[in-house]
Amino acid sequence: MRPDGKKVKAASPMYQVVPYIMPRRYDAQNFVNVQIDEDSIREYLREKRTNGIRMNHMTVMIAAYLRTCANHPALNRFVMNRRIYARNHFCVSFVILKPTVDGQRGETVIKVYLDLDDDIFTVHEKLQTAIKQNSEAAYNNTMDKFVNFMLSLPGLVRFIVATARFLDNYGLLPWKIIDLSPFHTSMFITNLASINTNYIYHHLYDFGTTSVFLSMGKIVNDYRNNRDDKHVMPLGVVMDERIADGYEFSRVFVDMRKYLKNPRLLEKRRQDEIKERQDNKASKEVAPID
Repeated sequence: MRPDGKKVKAASPMYQVVPYIMPRRYDAQNFVNVQIDEDSIREYLREKRTNGIRMNHMTVMIAAYLRTCANHPALNRFVMNRRIYARNHFCVSFVILKPTVDGQRGETVIKVYLDLDDDIFTVHEKLQTAIKQNSEAAYNNTMDKFVNFMLSLPGLVRFIVATARFLDNYGLLPWKIIDLSPFHTSMFITNLASINTNYIYHHLYDFGTTSVFLSMGKIVNDYRNNRDDKHVMPLGVVMDERIADGYEFSRVFVDMRKYLKNPRLLEKRRQDEIKERQDNKASKEVAPID
């Protein structure tokens, strides 16, 4: 039993064997390009801003992924020491730019914890709170402080990283270290569209537990369908294939497309969405009375 997850015992024999065949995360990387309907997202963001809520693409993307992960728990798994674990929480890591105390531009990595039942408004609030706090030049988060400490003595970085890797491999890494590490996360995401850059396929770190890395690329015309009046946001998604089978991943992308096509679905909490779906199903099953 790890502090961040529980071993999956119900996995099929084939998937229990796969981590032995591909013991490294970079051995098990799968790459996929997904085209997202940008016009639907842009329309939704304009509507929210008219109502005084200044959301951005990152919020919509993370909220859609969160809801998809809630519907498909296998997406929140990770592999460590050839064993598959179900993560007992959800968090997302990403890099933000921030001014430094000397007036230069620097960057830091932050990790935000979310609840699987959060709606898009709660996701927006949590993200903005974390970004605002970490964007202050004088503020150093726990990861920044820990990195500065490691760099304070020659050779300390190598020793601490090697020790952390060893402890993590056997489920002995303390929660305090897992909590501050951005590499122990449900998903790592980067918004390259914000700096007008194409999407990339970002590698999965072999340190930590990241099983999915999502890269948002700059918006382009829908060239696949020869539509100059329609726009798409290309996503570069890299996944650890050992956490789920191909059928499960295909269902994941169907769900994500659904939520990104209509972000208003994310305004309901997941439990309310489930109840509404069950009520609709029950009403259709009731036979009409002659």
